[in-house]
Amino acid sequence: MKKLGMDAFRFSISWSRVLPRGKLSGGVNKKGIDFYNNLINELLSKGLQPYVTIFHWDLPQALEDEYGGFLSPHIVDDFRDFSELCFKEFGDRIKHWITLNEPWTFSLGAYDQGGLAPGRCSKWVNEACEAGNSATEPYIVAHHMLLSHSAAVKVYKDKYQSSQKGKIGITLVCHWMVPYSNQTADKKASKRALDFMFGWSQSMLVKGSLDFLGLNYYTANYAANIPVDNIVNVSYATDSLVNLTKQRNGVPIGPMASSTWLSVYPRGIHNVLRYIKRKYKNPLIYITQNGYSEVNNSTLPIKEALKDHKRIDYHYRHLLFLLLAIKNGVNVKGYFSWSLLDNYEWNFGYTLRFGIIFIDYDNGLKRYPKYSAMWFKKFLKK
Repeated sequence: MKKLGMDAFRFSISWSRVLPRGKLSGGVNKKGIDFYNNLINELLSKGLQPYVTIFHWDLPQALEDEYGGFLSPHIVDDFRDFSELCFKEFGDRIKHWITLNEPWTFSLGAYDQGGLAPGRCSKWVNEACEAGNSATEPYIVAHHMLLSHSAAVKVYKDKYQSSQKGKIGITLVCHWMVPYSNQTADKKASKRALDFMFGWSQSMLVKGSLDFLGLNYYTANYAANIPVDNIVNVSYATDSLVNLTKQRNGVPIGPMASSTWLSVYPRGIHNVLRYIKRKYKNPLIYITQNGYSEVNNSTLPIKEALKDHKRIDYHYRHLLFLLLAIKNGVNVKGYFSWSLLDNYEWNFGYTLRFGIIFIDYDNGLKRYPKYSAMWFKKFLKK
């Protein structure tokens, strides 16, 4: 990263790695603490500022077994205690804390669609789900995630911020929503879709509970209104009464990456940022994820796999629209590419590559900079 000219690195702390039983009463794993201390110190020695996410969907199994994880209000106190352990152990060097990564994706994927752990949903949504309720559980989980965020922020602000001088926020994901037509119903549908993905709660406990907002942006959808009487099975995904599509009259909203959900729509990052500025009083924002996926083609020679011209084009055009948003007064202070390294892409496993560094999974995880990494190096020099 230093050779590429980068000055920050975002990573998450594994809850189970430092608290194997999920709770302080279950004991702290000193080797886990040492691992992150070594990582943080190494980053700082190379001039890289750590941006640390406390929870990126890896809940300790012990808490899932004990009370159902984020389905229970008990999670709030345990998350607060885990967060406080992080502040105590690492906060003297960490100046940017992110409580949760994409709570929308976690609640939707794990409790409405069942594709993410713990894989709960209604049977009619996904036959593989052994238990769950797609109409209620996503809301319960989202509620407890927001309360957990607020509890962590409160303990940081009350006990650590004045001495450690850091900032704390949350990372949310938002696709841009383009009205399917010029009809008023579709325009309203696009706004509803934004609120169901991004808006959420403005309760007193959550209001004002961030020093900055992390924003993950990748793609956009067309949003069309759905008449109420068309709904048969009710779930979180149907409650917005919006049909989200990647095409309009057979024409895609943008070129497809290798992820089925990722259409390339660079203008959307500008539109989302302007929307946040208007609606939420122009908060301090860091782009915490923005990236492009390719298929892991194991038959392709490594020299060919490094030629990721579409990824370069993706970042170039998104950065152009990000610059335009900054010129229009949006308060953006940082940008993180997703991701530095090819990695395990959730339920897609190793079939997709998001990294600007190629990982040779068949040869000891050897690393090779892709063309995009060299492009970033030149870009950062300028």
